[in-house]
Amino acid sequence: MVGPLVLSAALAGCAVRPTAHAPQFANQPYEAFSRTAAIDIALGEWRYWGGKIVDTSPSAYHPADARAKAERDNGFWQEVGLYWWIGMNAGHDYDRWTGKHDAQGRKFPPQDDGDFAWSAAFISYVMRMAGAGPNFPYAPDHAHYIDYAWRAAHGGVADPLMVAENPKTYAPVPGDLICAGRDWAASMRYRDLPSKGFFPSHCAIVVDEQPEMLSVIGGNVDDMVALTHVPTTPRGTLQHMDGAIVDKRYDWFVALRVLYRRN
Repeated sequence: MVGPLVLSAALAGCAVRPTAHAPQFANQPYEAFSRTAAIDIALGEWRYWGGKIVDTSPSAYHPADARAKAERDNGFWQEVGLYWWIGMNAGHDYDRWTGKHDAQGRKFPPQDDGDFAWSAAFISYVMRMAGAGPNFPYAPDHAHYIDYAWRAAHGGVADPLMVAENPKTYAPVPGDLICAGRDWAASMRYRDLPSKGFFPSHCAIVVDEQPEMLSVIGGNVDDMVALTHVPTTPRGTLQHMDGAIVDKRYDWFVALRVLYRRN
């Protein structure tokens, strides 16, 4: 997700443009958009951050947590900077952010990190590095590509790279994204799409599936890249047919089926 202070910048970045930031193998790309690559890249980043598992409810910021923010440590704030630089299309202030710096290289206080939230930048980075190429809806906020996927599912996008699926009926598989509303959008549901604007949210990539359980990796989870176990119905869906969400911690309201060019 991205903080409200950068909403205008996020909306300004909706146009799809090539980036000068990505390495040539990802910008061209050298290989077809790959499910296996996306999963492996997400797992590699998770291991880089220490392979942490976060199965608790999302935590609120407290001043005492400032020293514990991994995103501000050496080796990690720079990695967040790569997510912004490579994941975003060129020409915006946010593509120069890091885990603790604004676009001018000034440190922002830990309590303001919500205005520099990088979970969408992480997903964009994974997709870019996996070969999605210039036509993926890279964005600093999840809402933009959730709406893209909804439009794609309803015939509004030519040759889309992902489509939105109803969490009551679709069982996500590894390589898909699942998304939850946050803060004032925690009550967001599939029927509310398209939003046609920003709303706070979080998406994570599915890296494994087991009976009644998904393993997902997301960025900016407790200020790091972390793995979370997400319970599902016996059918593998995020919601029961009556709309009740299985997970009591996150309001997963949509699955994004990613249309990889190869496995």
